[in-house]
Amino acid sequence: MSPESGTLNGSEVLDNPVWAALTGTHRDFAEFAPAGLAARYTPDTSPFAALADPLDPRAWADLAELAGPGQEVWVTGLLTPPPGWQTLVEVAGVQLDGRGVRAVAAPDAVPLGPDDVPEMLELVGLTRPGPFLDRTVELGMYLGIRHEGRLVAMAGERMRPEGWSEISAVCTHPDHRGRGLADRLVRAVAAEVRERGDQPFLHAAADNTGAVRLYGAMGFTLRRSPLFMGVRTPA
Repeated sequence: MSPESGTLNGSEVLDNPVWAALTGTHRDFAEFAPAGLAARYTPDTSPFAALADPLDPRAWADLAELAGPGQEVWVTGLLTPPPGWQTLVEVAGVQLDGRGVRAVAAPDAVPLGPDDVPEMLELVGLTRPGPFLDRTVELGMYLGIRHEGRLVAMAGERMRPEGWSEISAVCTHPDHRGRGLADRLVRAVAAEVRERGDQPFLHAAADNTGAVRLYGAMGFTLRRSPLFMGVRTPA
């Protein structure tokens, strides 16, 4: 099969990773629509929502009822919103399978938690790796590297569909790039994921060629090319 159509090699759950996470490992962070055909993360953890079946108009109607009229939500996949929905933003992405990555622990990496959120938000604001909110840190395990007490790099987990964990929020302060910190942290997070019995994967913007090239050198392989879409519910 092509990368766009997915593969049947144990990774098919990644075809709809947000839904798989919200109905599984991340159920405690989920808000479900009335008919149970759509769900979203609580607004302080992640902006993403998902549909049980993106081809089912009833699931879109359920998501509209959950979000409310005229509200913006983010979805991912290969989606075509039905009439009445407005597409606000489309970002071409890549979904990368990390089963081929050599995972290595990083002894100098430290666990990050709720007390570190102000510093994490500051680093995210400076580097813009993707959505990171006040409680995103609760979705999984995060590791950071400090220099003279200051957080200069981090990476962690976001979506966690069964058997998999998405490595996310990979960022390095501009003053500390070129030292291989992102490589070390991604491998360290992958090591923690593997220790748990899961496999790593990640998403990146397709036009972030530097990051995609780095991940490819680490052993990540292209699985599919989804869109990240900001859409507005019918008014």
